[in-house]
Amino acid sequence: MTKTRLLGKTPSELKEIALQAGLPGFTGKQIAQWIYGKRVRTLEEMTNLPKAGRAKLAEDYEVGIAAPLGVAASSDGTKKYLFPVDGDPSNAVEAVMIPDGDRKTLCVSSQAGCKMGCKFCMTGRQGFHGNLSAADILSQLLAIDEAAELTNVVFMGMGEPLDNWEQVKRVIDVLTADWGYAWSPKRITLSTIGVIPSLKRFLDECRCHLAVSLHDPFPDERLALMPAQKAFPVADVIDLLRQYDFTGQRRVSFEYTMFAGHNDTPRHADALLRLVKGLECRVNLIRFHRIPDFPYGTSSQAAMEVFRDRLARGGVTATIRASRGEDILAACGLLAGLHNHE
Repeated sequence: MTKTRLLGKTPSELKEIALQAGLPGFTGKQIAQWIYGKRVRTLEEMTNLPKAGRAKLAEDYEVGIAAPLGVAASSDGTKKYLFPVDGDPSNAVEAVMIPDGDRKTLCVSSQAGCKMGCKFCMTGRQGFHGNLSAADILSQLLAIDEAAELTNVVFMGMGEPLDNWEQVKRVIDVLTADWGYAWSPKRITLSTIGVIPSLKRFLDECRCHLAVSLHDPFPDERLALMPAQKAFPVADVIDLLRQYDFTGQRRVSFEYTMFAGHNDTPRHADALLRLVKGLECRVNLIRFHRIPDFPYGTSSQAAMEVFRDRLARGGVTATIRASRGEDILAACGLLAGLHNHE
């Protein structure tokens, strides 16, 4: 019988579970402390719960941290972990740990595959295989070797986080709540193509940083790269963003993967400047990593620098993102949930 996972549940939900098992209501808070504060992996480790109570809980429940199926290490220190989805090793997702000085950032997946179908992304190429539960997502943070050292989390792995907002929001709540990990929202960034209904909820319901996948300022050209442009035009996304304040602690950035001769021209830089004019933001320029059966090439470093400098002259801060983990297929756009780990 499949057991229900406790990981990802709130203290109030854990209280109801405790009461149903014949335990006092305050046990729910104790269970939350064991799972999130002490990071135990089994009910048996919750030693301040009565033994009979633990046994009763264990009939139907488990903590639910899933161990990685494998790990691949890059020459630059980046590590890519492969995780089962809901205990099924045939349906796997990847999480990438990126070290940078004192920082250790984990890039987590929120879906197996993706519905958005971006032409230049390996995840989008494989289609959609299901939403991850909060337990699936939190396992990526808790089961890696660097779990206790993580400083930041980015929802930039496999899937569109705002297409699975209920579970992603649950994870953000665990990360930021006093009863969870009590992280500042500033340590969390969510990346999206701009799923407008959920984007509004994200902006209203949490204070985490936002990264919008833009990639081309011209609607027809963006549509050719990103089919979701039809349902969620980037101009509408930016109109929504203009209703919120990004001058304080919460930041918005735009992700811009650069394709040689296609979106790295002065014409594109000027159109991008017009599109984001007056919005407090930055642009992250991303080196394209070639994938099979996609015709565009990688912009040169010189072209990326010219593009960056043109944006800067127009008043928009732009940075060229350092590529990490390309040798283990862990860089932007390369995650595919493949069993190529040790």
